[in-house]
This record gives sequence, C-alpha cells and structure tokens, in this order.
Amino acid sequence: MKALKSMRLHIGVFGKTNVGKSSLLNKITNQEISIVSDIAGTTTDVVEKSMELLPVGPVTFLDTAGIDDSTELGEKRLEKTMKVLNRIDVALVVVDFNGFDEYEINLIRQFEELKIPYMVIVNKADVKNISEEALTKIKSFTSRIILTSVVNDDNFIYHFKDQLVKMLPDDFVNSPKIVGDLVEKGSTVILVIPIDKEAPKGRIILPQVQTIRDLLDSDCLCYVVKETELKAAIDSLKVPPTLVVTDSQAFKQVDEIVPEDIPLTSFSILFARLKGDLDEFVKGAKAIESLKDGDKVLILESCTHHAIEDDIGRVKIPNWLKKKTGKDLVIENYAGHDFPVIDDYKLIIHCGACMTNRREVLSRILIANKKNIPITNYGVTISYCLGILPRAVKIFKNI
Repeated sequence: MKALKSMRLHIGVFGKTNVGKSSLLNKITNQEISIVSDIAGTTTDVVEKSMELLPVGPVTFLDTAGIDDSTELGEKRLEKTMKVLNRIDVALVVVDFNGFDEYEINLIRQFEELKIPYMVIVNKADVKNISEEALTKIKSFTSRIILTSVVNDDNFIYHFKDQLVKMLPDDFVNSPKIVGDLVEKGSTVILVIPIDKEAPKGRIILPQVQTIRDLLDSDCLCYVVKETELKAAIDSLKVPPTLVVTDSQAFKQVDEIVPEDIPLTSFSILFARLKGDLDEFVKGAKAIESLKDGDKVLILESCTHHAIEDDIGRVKIPNWLKKKTGKDLVIENYAGHDFPVIDDYKLIIHCGACMTNRREVLSRILIANKKNIPITNYGVTISYCLGILPRAVKIFKNI
C-alpha cells in the first residue's frame, strides 16, 4: 500500500540555475524525472517525486526552479519556488564551484526563520573544486555539507542518507499518534462515520481510514458505526467505550447521544493536533465571538475538490458561523497549496488538512500569527459554534 503524500517527509531541492539540482534528484531516485540540460532555467515548475527512501521511509522530493533565474518567466518561477517553503520539512541547497553568495544566504535565512533543517551539497567536484573562501562561508552557516559530484560519486547516496537521517524532524522520527496515545492498549473506541456525500462510493474519507489504522496499531478495539446506530452500539457494550470519535458534521447529534462520562471528540480535532497546533486553533476559535457585521472570514482548504450541494466549507460552516454570531459576515473560500493575501481577514478557518502535511499547516499558522489574524480549523470551529468545544478537547489534558 502506498504511503499518502500528506504523511511523507517533504524534501525541497533549491539552488541557482544549472548547479545540478535535477541531476541530484535523478541520482537519488534513480529515475530521470527531471530534465537535465546545460541551458539555464530548464526546470520551470516544481517537479514532485514520491518514493520510499530507505531507511528514512516515504518521502516526496520537490525540485524547484533556479533561485537566480533571469529568464523571461524567471520572476514567476521564483515565486513558485519560494512558495514551496511552506510545504517542506527538510531542504537541500545545491551549489557548485561558482560559489555561495546572497542567493543561498537569503534562502538559508528563510529556512532558519521557518525552522526548516537543511544541508548544503557542493556539486561538480569532478569539474572544479569550490574555493576555500566559499567553503568557509558555507561552514559559517552549517556543518551539514557534502562535497561531491552527483554524476560520478558512487558514495554520494550513502553520505546523503547519513546526513538526512541526522537532520530529520522529531515529529517524523517519532511518528505521532492520531488517537492511540489518548487511550490505553485494549481500549474500546467507537468511531461515528456518517455516509458522507463527499466520500467516493464504496469508500470512507481519509482521516477516518487513518484513525482506524492507528487504533489497530495501538492494539485497541475499534467499532465503526453510523450516527443512527450509535446508541445501540453503546448499549450493546458490557463496558462503556473509552472514547467516541465522530465526524464533525454529526457532532451535535452524537453529543446528545453519548453520556457525559464518556469522552468525545472529532476526527477533525484529532487532525488539528496531528497536522497543526490544537492550542492555536482553540485560541483562534474564540475570536468567533468578537466578529462584527462586514468582517471577512477566510475558509482555507489544502486541496481542490468539486463542491457538493451541502459542502462543509462552502455551505455548512458559513451557516453555522452566521447562526452563532448573528452577524452579516463576508465569507470567502480559497483552495490549494498557495497562500492568498490575508491582511483584510478577521479570522482564518483551515480545513482538516488530510491532504497536506504538518509543515504546510504550521507555516500557515505562522503567517497568520505575524499578521495577528486568529486561525482555527473546521472541527474546532464546528464544535465551538455548537457549544461543545470544552467537551471535545477535554481528553487532551494539556488544553
């Protein structure tokens, strides 16, 4: 079974034009997925390649356009390259004998600001060695340096993997649990899964599948029911379930069924913790109370999809917000990996992030924080509007 893109380590490949970024990626993946040419600016858009990289595991490489691209479309290419910073967990900076200057330094400063670990790969050693002055400058930033010829160095892959393992983010090395760390081994957990119109026929949606797998890996008993069968399921158990997890859209109905002494939360809130910052999202939801007539609210989705009649982001959440606040709000939607200009918004509501990674969500939270704009997510917003947020986060002892 393939690992999902959102659960992979995202590795960005950066550098000036023609330093060998695409050759590097082709060497690591052992496939010609990037065009290699002596013509500057050959890579125009971000090229993605997902693979299993032992011993690291599932990764996605993102090969970017040259950061000094001076061709006609260079500015747009550079813009796409810089947007990748919001999606990556680790960065590779490729240079060659031509040196290391403000292009790489500015890039590294952004990595450091965003807390993205990085290494510098000095390529084309078979053609000409980099100057001692340039090498000293690189060493003033990092000790993670590989001197190599990507094309001819048979030991490159070993040195690359060795450095990569040393710089892996903790939350990738120690893969966080979705729900397994909240309950003890052998616990019974009920998952309430309505038959969602947004899920393809014959399947259930991604966060629900991942939660089931996490519970199985944690040696828990997992009951999957629709909201209409929930009461019967609870009554049939000799011992009450340790936890009930529901789809956010059925939160109110489930809250009324599940006794107060049984912990209750939602898939979206679990993923707010897994893929983002639950503390920040809970704090952001409290800003709903202060919204005024005419305030703009941005509903931000990580993926594009065909909106259905009662779409959660375009219909249900706007309706819940307006009912909760009683205000005439201006609610706008934005979908995709890019991040829009947010200056005019009074609140940002992020999706459950099932189709993106934690780095991208944290980056968006950071951008919102810099602008002093509250940010929350679907599940937290829904439970807040329904008046059940305190119960929904009670199981997380640090909230």
